[in-house]
Amino acid sequence: MGGLGDSAAAMAWAAGHLQYLLLVAAMLPARLTRVRIGVCASAAMGMVASGLFAFQPQALFWNGLLLFVNLVLLLQYARANARARFSPDEEPMLAALLQGLPRARARHFLDQGLWLSGQPGEVLVREGEPVTHLFYLATGSARVMSAGKHVGTVHAGDLIGEVTVLSGEAASATVVLSEAARLWCAPAKTLRLYLDAHHDVRHAVEQSFAAALRHKLQEMNRAMAQAGGIG
Repeated sequence: MGGLGDSAAAMAWAAGHLQYLLLVAAMLPARLTRVRIGVCASAAMGMVASGLFAFQPQALFWNGLLLFVNLVLLLQYARANARARFSPDEEPMLAALLQGLPRARARHFLDQGLWLSGQPGEVLVREGEPVTHLFYLATGSARVMSAGKHVGTVHAGDLIGEVTVLSGEAASATVVLSEAARLWCAPAKTLRLYLDAHHDVRHAVEQSFAAALRHKLQEMNRAMAQAGGIG
């Protein structure tokens, strides 16, 4: 009997330590969903330790409650993602601006802006002035002007104003619509406050901004090379 008791105690000791190891590991992922999954695994191991190897009613109850609450939260999260809907204009934005974000979080971010129809000649960003809105061009195109000269073109699927919209600095160029366009825009102040409060969304958006800037620099270098260089 002593051998069985010692074995059960050893298993309870190992399961208890594994529970806390899983709990520590659950804190490492950046995404809350992964944290909750890790907490569920830790709580399940705690139930095994307190219910199977060494019966401890209080520990069993609290681990069961912890597992139940996190499972409910995960179910709510899954249902929110399943209910999130996007228009044909918005679907491409998930890859262009919100790649990697859960659909419910992306839906919440897009609701901070609105969709507009732009007309040819409309100025979206003016050189030397603070960027007041972030734009996503769903259809149409726009000219990029610097010191009165045409230096580039913005196409459907591109962002406008992403370089300075979060910093509040002045725009380095003027962007004018070349044709009728469909675009999403969000006020810079609203955007900054929202991203300050939602760090996971900020991480995804800043990564998209960096990718958009790299793309624009590559396009500019390609255009300059085709034109024979700066001279």
